[in-house]
Amino acid sequence: MKALQAVGLTKVYKKSKKPALDTLDLEVEEGQIFTLLGRNGAGKTTFLRIASTQLMPTSGSVSVLGLDAVRDARELRERIAITPQEAETMYPLTPRDHVLLNLRMRGMAKDEAKRRAQEALEELELGDVADMNSEWLSGGMKQRVIVAMAIRTDAELIFLDEPTIGLDPLNRRKVWDQLTRLKKSGKTIVLTTHYMDEAEALSDSLLIINKGRAVASGTPQSVKEAVTQRSTRVDVYDKFTQSELGGFGHTVSIAGRFRVLTDADGARSLGEEAVARGASIAMSPVTLDDVFVDIVGEAEKGEEDER
Repeated sequence: MKALQAVGLTKVYKKSKKPALDTLDLEVEEGQIFTLLGRNGAGKTTFLRIASTQLMPTSGSVSVLGLDAVRDARELRERIAITPQEAETMYPLTPRDHVLLNLRMRGMAKDEAKRRAQEALEELELGDVADMNSEWLSGGMKQRVIVAMAIRTDAELIFLDEPTIGLDPLNRRKVWDQLTRLKKSGKTIVLTTHYMDEAEALSDSLLIINKGRAVASGTPQSVKEAVTQRSTRVDVYDKFTQSELGGFGHTVSIAGRFRVLTDADGARSLGEEAVARGASIAMSPVTLDDVFVDIVGEAEKGEEDER
């Protein structure tokens, strides 16, 4: 059984002429960390809201843990948890209050809820502020409280909408550790993120969507291999024009330099030419970030050509 399956999923908001989701198909295996990637407004949060029974689709279907997200919404809600992007802590509750109240509302026994709340707070390094009024917490602490509310539930599938937004690198990795632990315990996690290193580090599989449509899917490695002719990136800092670099591969201007996505032969040729010109360059393997920009950029260009 698939943990989650969407078929022809479409959502059109009343005040919009274009669909937020456009006949989207996807599958998530049980025990996976599955990541949705896309630009702002691509449809990621809309999908999570539909799959977690918060929003009705216009057409198509979503099955979660073998249950229909529309028809079986009441039963499904007992088996899933969600951390929405817009979630906020509440004054005057403490971090402990937030986690404990969430677990108790889900029907967990008092002693078990207390134990799990303490574990979640310690795992995310919130033990020292567990009983502090949430009004006085930093933004990063508040975000970790929101994540803590989800990770110690009994939910079989957890939806996390940008769970590490606003966190520093160390605390992001603490959240990563907890998500990995959840996966090892058999839980399924569906998350969205704008951090490509996060998607690459955590995901068993991922889907890139653009304007509500799927444009690439697979493991992080297979998605990168989808651009096999562009396995190397070369950052060129001087001595070349963008038109000259276009002969070596796909070229974009970024932060005062040119980035060329090319194959091994193209990188070698460009390196030799750079040495001859005395140019400054840097080479490295293509990252998921590069592939995302390349794929989404190509999708945008294709849509412009259609118009």
